[in-house]
Amino acid sequence: MLRIVLFCAMMVGLAGCSSTTVETYADNEPKFDVETFFEGDLVAHGVLKDYSGEVIRYFSADLKGSWQDGVGTLEEWFVFDDGERQERTWTLEPNADGSYTANANDAVGPGTLKTAGNALFMKYVLRVPYDGDTIDVSVDDRMYLVTPDVLINESTLKKFGFEVGQLTLTIRRVDP
Repeated sequence: MLRIVLFCAMMVGLAGCSSTTVETYADNEPKFDVETFFEGDLVAHGVLKDYSGEVIRYFSADLKGSWQDGVGTLEEWFVFDDGERQERTWTLEPNADGSYTANANDAVGPGTLKTAGNALFMKYVLRVPYDGDTIDVSVDDRMYLVTPDVLINESTLKKFGFEVGQLTLTIRRVDP
């Protein structure tokens, strides 16, 4: 009996360690093409939740993407429900393996962006305003193209390995 209990505990522990990779979505459509989707004008709407899952902020954003010689620039202008405004500019540089290196003005070091099928996964560290100062949080973005012009993004925010927030948003191309 003890062996069965130990086996079950081990399986639960191993299941907790597994993580879905972007390759899981390789056969899904519509196919996500970074340069096509993030070209031109886009709009986003979303919510930020705290560690308990309570929505603590709402926001909208205008985005503008452009590409030159294979390198992308994605400008983002956020407006939060309390009136706060933030701006971020991403630079997306393609790598030989099909991934991208992503840099932003408020990111700490480069991030990694990978796509497969209809999915885009991106990991990076973001420096965000907090209580009159800033903190660095690890961000795990998981984006899913649901139509050629609509993207759903779920992000997990962590500090010291602990989840401190979640972000959910939609991004829509304005002029597809």
